[in-house]
Amino acid sequence: MQKNSSAHTASHTLPLLPFIALLIGGTAIGFAGIFMRLSDVNPIASAFWRMILAAPFLWLWAIRTPSPAQGPSRTSFTPVLAWSGMYFAGDMGLWHEALHYTSVAKATLLSNLAPVFIALFMWKVYKVRFARSFLIGLGVALLGAAMLVLGKDNHALPMPHHAMGDILGLLSALFYAGYQLSVKEARHYYTTPRLMAWSTTITALILLPFALLSSGAFFPSQLSGWLPLLSLALIAQIGGQTVIAYASAHLPAALSSVGLLIQPLTAAIAAWVLFHESISPLQMAGGALLLGGIYLSRQAPLASK
Repeated sequence: MQKNSSAHTASHTLPLLPFIALLIGGTAIGFAGIFMRLSDVNPIASAFWRMILAAPFLWLWAIRTPSPAQGPSRTSFTPVLAWSGMYFAGDMGLWHEALHYTSVAKATLLSNLAPVFIALFMWKVYKVRFARSFLIGLGVALLGAAMLVLGKDNHALPMPHHAMGDILGLLSALFYAGYQLSVKEARHYYTTPRLMAWSTTITALILLPFALLSSGAFFPSQLSGWLPLLSLALIAQIGGQTVIAYASAHLPAALSSVGLLIQPLTAAIAAWVLFHESISPLQMAGGALLLGGIYLSRQAPLASK
């Protein structure tokens, strides 16, 4: 990956519009767990249908979008596209399996520990030194996200099931970190629609055999069963990941990852509205801390070398 793609100096002013787009994309992805719970296919099949149903829309968009005179304009296939698809397939497969063992909010939280792994990667590989205020913002956001989960009664499943969900969720965070870094790199060369068309298609192809071999249905049992899967494709993949891919071209990878911590809050609110899952005062406080941490991270000078 390019060394100058990850480090931003303290004097750099972060653009507001891409950051708002990042939060909108993160909010859209926060509904993914809800749609998955509403589907009647196996978890990996949910991830596969999310990709394969989104792919035609993304390819149509990519083909109809002319290459810009300046900026990313590559159309040929390169390894970074394969890496983005493989990392995302690992993230999607592990995260959807984690939802099988634990709550939507907890699985989403664990998967979104990616900013920790991204920060460690940038510090180790690129020797990036993060501003103290950014690290405080990251810590506050993570604390708030943890309170969103710990403030809820999660004892509906036996502890062994929760342990399995925790392991799968943490592993998905590693793959999610790799995916975000790959997308950040790929946006130097590819437009948003072309990058997402390739990445989504590769992810679908990797997930297909696992979806077919997993226990549970591969196809929805009735026509209405396609609605949650189509919602995953249009809202979570196109409305979420595609918007995030756009934002990633204009924001540092570490900050983008912190902003995506908005997902556990979205998941908790959506579960409250749709499934009548209660939100405790501790969770409300956690949500406020989460938003405050994201704001503090954006206001801070991100890093120096």
